[in-house]
Amino acid sequence: RRHLGLHGRALRLEEKQAAAATGQIRLAHAYQESLARHDITVAQILLTLEDTEERRRHLNARATLTTLLRFGTLPVINENDTVATSEIRVGDNDRLAARVAAMLGCDTLVLLSDIDGLYDADPRQNPGAAFIPEVAEITPAVEAMAGIAPTGYSSGGMVTKLVAGKIATAAGCRMAIADGRRLHPLRAVEEGARCTWFLAAM
Repeated sequence: RRHLGLHGRALRLEEKQAAAATGQIRLAHAYQESLARHDITVAQILLTLEDTEERRRHLNARATLTTLLRFGTLPVINENDTVATSEIRVGDNDRLAARVAAMLGCDTLVLLSDIDGLYDADPRQNPGAAFIPEVAEITPAVEAMAGIAPTGYSSGGMVTKLVAGKIATAAGCRMAIADGRRLHPLRAVEEGARCTWFLAAM
């Protein structure tokens, strides 16, 4: 928005998509620069909801992703906001990640957040909220723990993470919600840092 001078007002759909198109290339460049320092080749993949639902497109996206991984290239995946409208959007990165994990037959999905897992109430509002280390099934009672998204969040917070959990676990992929604010968060999960694990359904 700042780069295009689009600030201080609500944007029309085409303006949002223009901002997304400008932002995507800047974001891709940032990933390329950062990962080049570690000799990691990066690729950008932009998906829409239909790419994960329509069989031919699903298979094509999966083939591209598996080929990139075979070549040792890290795919950075985002929703293609330049063409997606509200009717055909995934809408948040949690669900997009779960759909990609299901597409690739992954065994584990880790969602990094500003919280270290699921609590039985919002710990920001209830200091006595109990941490939930493991969820065998996402039932209506578990969904009720998510509450509503905090004001100012662009998507649904814990609500969308539980939706993502349903998608991933139904596809046989376990999922973790972990604190992404710490240094080396994935290593921390691997070494046993506190997080909530959602068990795969099969």
